[in-house]
Parts: sequence; structure tokens; C-alpha cells
Amino acid sequence: MRLLLAEDELSLSRALVTILKKNNYTVDAAYDGVEALEYLEANEYDGAILDVMMPRMDGIRVLQEIRKAGSNVPVLILTAKAEVDDKVLGLDSGANDYLTKPFASKELLARIRAMTRSSVSAVQADSKLHLGNVTLDCATFTLSSPVNSFVLANKEFQMIELMMRNPRQIISAEQFMDKIWGFDTNAESNVVWTYISYLRKKLTALKADVEIRARRNAGYSLEEIAK
Repeated sequence: MRLLLAEDELSLSRALVTILKKNNYTVDAAYDGVEALEYLEANEYDGAILDVMMPRMDGIRVLQEIRKAGSNVPVLILTAKAEVDDKVLGLDSGANDYLTKPFASKELLARIRAMTRSSVSAVQADSKLHLGNVTLDCATFTLSSPVNSFVLANKEFQMIELMMRNPRQIISAEQFMDKIWGFDTNAESNVVWTYISYLRKKLTALKADVEIRARRNAGYSLEEIAK
């Protein structure tokens, strides 16, 4: 799941990015409102966290601009302002939730989970995904079959989750890179093949009746094995 974090305080931004990545989110960080708006206009996100008081353009204005453009991305407003009128303005401008600084990281994560759940279908919101004889538990990052189970590493989990949410659909290496490694990653695209190899070995060990198929110059898809 990919998030945009717009926070101009560098130390707080870095701390939040670390927390979010440890919880299996991919995060792009923006440090002012104009940059945040550019990120949101150029990329698809599962959610955005916008600080109100930012240089060049405040978070409320960013929110108003993306809503005016028709974006329904879930937005959490993050600010030091605690006045009721400020909360009302944020919510009336299209925010899904509002969190006042200082806050506990557990509360932030819970609010992110809540706002992103409300934006997806009931199937997507389910914590367990199924295809063939394979189950992915999104709460514990466990890939299992009747034979065995594996707790997946961060990138492995995000890749198989993306494929299980989009079964039989071809996903290009560029889409994996953009969705999982993020907009400003320094990783090379061949890292996708490396993780595909890891996942294939795990599916084989699970005696899965699904497989990751490669399409030359197109990408990869997760499909049930024809019997």
C-alpha cells in the first residue's frame, strides 16, 4: 500500500517514514504543499497524510485542490492545531480524518488502516486473500497452503498482495517499482525479478496450485495452474 506523507518538519517526516515502512507501507515524502500537490497529481496513492502548516501551500489548500480535480484518495490531516473550527474546515474540505500533534504512532497507524479500509471494496478490506489453495493473511504477512506457511519479508508481502488483489492481471516491472519501491527509489528494475524468484520458490514449497507467469516485455501475473 502506497502513501504520500506531506510534512515540512524533516525530523518528524523521517521518523514517520521509518514507522510506516516498518509497517509495510511504501511512502513518498513531500516537504511543502506545492510538492505534495505535484505528487498527488502525478501518482496514484492509497492514502495521503497532509500537514496543515506547510510552506508554499498549506495542507487544506492541497486537499481542496485535489478534491476539486475529482480525486477520492483518502486523506488524513495532520496538524498541531486543535481548535474545533480548524477540524471542521479540514473535514468540510474533504478530509477523511484529522489527527492532532502530538500523537502516538499506534493511533496514527490505526487511523490510516481505518481510512484506507473505507476506500476499498469489501473483498479488498478482508484481511485474508485467497487464490487457489493459497491464502495470504494481510494482518500477519503469512502466505500459506494446506501444506506449509511462510512469514513474508516486506517487499515479498507487498508484491504477492498486489498480485492476489489483481489475479490474472499482468503487472509490469515498472508498476511494481512505482507501487512498492516508490517514486524516488534508487533500486534497479531487476530487483523485481529477484523478488519474483523468491516468491516462486515459496509457492513451490507450498505445493501451490497457483503460479507467477511471466509475459515477455509485459510483466507478471498470478494465475491458477490449469489442471
